[in-house]
Amino acid sequence: MRSSDAGGGVGGAMRRLDRTLIADMEVFQGATAEMLDAVLADARVLRVERDMAVFGEGGEAAAFFLLLDGYVRVVKTTPAGDQVIMRYIGAGQLIGIAQAIGQSTYPASAVAAVDCVALAWPGSLWARFTAQVPGFSAATCRTVGRRLQDTQTQLMEMATEQVEQRVARALCRLAQQSGRPTDTGLQINFPISRQDIAEMTGTTLHTVSRLLAAWEAMGMIAGGRQRVTVTDLARLQAHAGKRVSDASGAGV
Repeated sequence: MRSSDAGGGVGGAMRRLDRTLIADMEVFQGATAEMLDAVLADARVLRVERDMAVFGEGGEAAAFFLLLDGYVRVVKTTPAGDQVIMRYIGAGQLIGIAQAIGQSTYPASAVAAVDCVALAWPGSLWARFTAQVPGFSAATCRTVGRRLQDTQTQLMEMATEQVEQRVARALCRLAQQSGRPTDTGLQINFPISRQDIAEMTGTTLHTVSRLLAAWEAMGMIAGGRQRVTVTDLARLQAHAGKRVSDASGAGV
């Protein structure tokens, strides 16, 4: 099953959601209580199982979404048919905002990295939100700007850095953005396979496996079944070539 409604439509969404759930999120911080209630009244609640698509690349941008819980990975397919993971997006972020860049189709796919819960609105409401919800338009512009900057940085890394640097930088970035503190270090807070890391960094599964095995032997990371814990962030940053800043708000 691709995704499911949680709440039986508009009435169900309102029974299960309180305005405080979205009041502190960046895109709605300027809204009044009445506006938040109106926003929720138009929302549909979706539960998306791990590895299922929230939406697909090239599909009609019939809705936009706010991720309430979980993580999604943003995936693009190359002309040769290879998949590239552009970024991961966590709770509190808008996804599927093709309308913000004047597109009628989704430029990439969003796939649930874990079981996710999201709010969905019809794409036809985008203009109303930008006109009537204070701060929504400005917050969306900041989101698009951050994501464009993130994409430019990724392209620059692909063009100028060695594979070891790219992989180290990707792990540092994920640990800083989504790391959960544990007794041994920062554990990336969602399942991520070696193939996922290869698709993020433009390299092969064999190369990623070799690097992670070496770094684990050196005590910089700890592995598990689709889990990565950064146990020595400073040393991993050194392998990345320079300190990795915490980039926020990336997504499609």
